[in-house]
Amino acid sequence: MELIRVVINGALGKMGQEVTRAVVHEPGLKVVGAVEEKVTQQYLPLADISELVPFSSDLDSLLKSCNPDVLVDFTNAEASIAAARIAIKRRVNMVIGTTGLSDENLAEIKQLCQANKVGVVIASNFSLGAVLLMHLAKSAAKFFNHAEIIEMHHDKKVDAPSGTAIATAKAMSQAHGESFIYPKTEKETLSNTRGGQMDGIAIHSLRLPGFMAAQEVIFSGIGETLSLRHEVISRQCYMPSIILAIKEITKRKGLIYGLDVLLEL
Repeated sequence: MELIRVVINGALGKMGQEVTRAVVHEPGLKVVGAVEEKVTQQYLPLADISELVPFSSDLDSLLKSCNPDVLVDFTNAEASIAAARIAIKRRVNMVIGTTGLSDENLAEIKQLCQANKVGVVIASNFSLGAVLLMHLAKSAAKFFNHAEIIEMHHDKKVDAPSGTAIATAKAMSQAHGESFIYPKTEKETLSNTRGGQMDGIAIHSLRLPGFMAAQEVIFSGIGETLSLRHEVISRQCYMPSIILAIKEITKRKGLIYGLDVLLEL
């Protein structure tokens, strides 16, 4: 069995480091290069093994020299779409875990995949528990008219609400078939106390140093509530699904949006 050659974009970020470590220890996969916006050394030492890989801020030249099968990207929306334009034209498959990509970005990536016969997986969350929560929330949304989402992240997270919360609300709204009922407050003594609102779903964002990532979806009906909650304790929870995506995308063509597609939910 041939090794799947992998390059990590955003290799020094928290997720990038975890992904690199996971790929290094996964049979059948091999890290062959790493990319960062600012690089001060030519090679990057790999965690837990005495091996160096090419390290560069020039993605195009690195892909040309390393010839990878898959580029894994956990950067930001602007960097991800720029990387996709380069990698897909070089016929390198991608696994993207970045949130914030616009509908226009997704349409462009889909078109690039079709033109270059390449596979790309994009998921707002690679946690199995988070994906199952979204799946269950989508099922429950058919039966309730009131719903709110509370998402909790560490205080260094740059965006609010989270991409997972947005994706969850979209899935719930689609399953519900119409906007949820959003109770309006007659008097709001403190601005934005009710959070944001999407299709009648109030979304509340907590940013505290004690959290890593968590989400709770609360449905309400006459005389009852239903709560679905998931919490990330360690970034290691994302690794099995990322490894699955790396292996699967080498067998597929086109854009796959959402981990649920790979899990056949």
